[in-house]
Amino acid sequence: MRREELVDLNAFLVVAEEQSFTRAAARLGTSQSTLSHTIRRLEARLDVRLLTRTTRRVAPTEAGERLLKTLVPALDSIADEIASLSELSRKPSGTVRITASEHAARTLLWPALARLLPDYPDLHVELSVDPGLTDIVAERFDAGVRLEETIARDMIAVPIGPPLRMAVVGAPSYFENHPIPRKPQDLARHSCINLRLSTSGGVYAWELEKGKRSLHVRVGGQLTFNTVPMIMAAVFSGFGLACVVEDHVADDVKAGRLVRVLEDWCPPFPGYHLYYPSRRQSSAAFRLVVEALRYRG
Repeated sequence: MRREELVDLNAFLVVAEEQSFTRAAARLGTSQSTLSHTIRRLEARLDVRLLTRTTRRVAPTEAGERLLKTLVPALDSIADEIASLSELSRKPSGTVRITASEHAARTLLWPALARLLPDYPDLHVELSVDPGLTDIVAERFDAGVRLEETIARDMIAVPIGPPLRMAVVGAPSYFENHPIPRKPQDLARHSCINLRLSTSGGVYAWELEKGKRSLHVRVGGQLTFNTVPMIMAAVFSGFGLACVVEDHVADDVKAGRLVRVLEDWCPPFPGYHLYYPSRRQSSAAFRLVVEALRYRG
């Protein structure tokens, strides 16, 4: 498309919006006669009438309406891209508010932000650590971080970390007096440490899966906590088994401080995602943070 054609199309759009050649000419900073000539030139090129002119108003014809449906989003997209390009000439600034669980904040968000922020002194990040499912719209957060399965379908979700796995572990001292469980059903004969979920108030049912078999196992034991660090303290003290995210215990399993069981019942699942409303008009600062967090495998 030649540059003058784009100018003609923009002139048509302004006349259609203003429904007046006089107002459109004033908005475009040109004369009414020049604008009328531009529209006639466009109609001649397309060989179709685009506007109906009366003494009181100007209105699009059926062909004009069809053209507007294509033209409006296209020109809006061009305007948005130009605005985005202009932002590249200056470093993004402003505050981005994110809510996340402690595990996601510690293992993913903070490492990425620690690399990003020194290069952008005018960028500010407020990170709220909350194990619950915060309503990011009502609480005025720009985004949240949660597991993919807990995110509402009307949100945009961007992966920010690798797949995760659960791990069932116990201390060597615990297994001195208890047999190794070989299948989920064996857990009924073991002391297990439960996690109280802050979101629902219920107790987490251990999610175990092997092949096509998927189980939610309700376990029992003397202890229930609402934080993973307390659960792990009890595990190390030999009070029972726990089911936690693998990277909480990987180093301890490797060093022999913990024993991992039922590993074949703990397949990978989609990891953490950054989510935000699909209608959000994102700032340069927000887009910068999203790209810094995006997981690329």
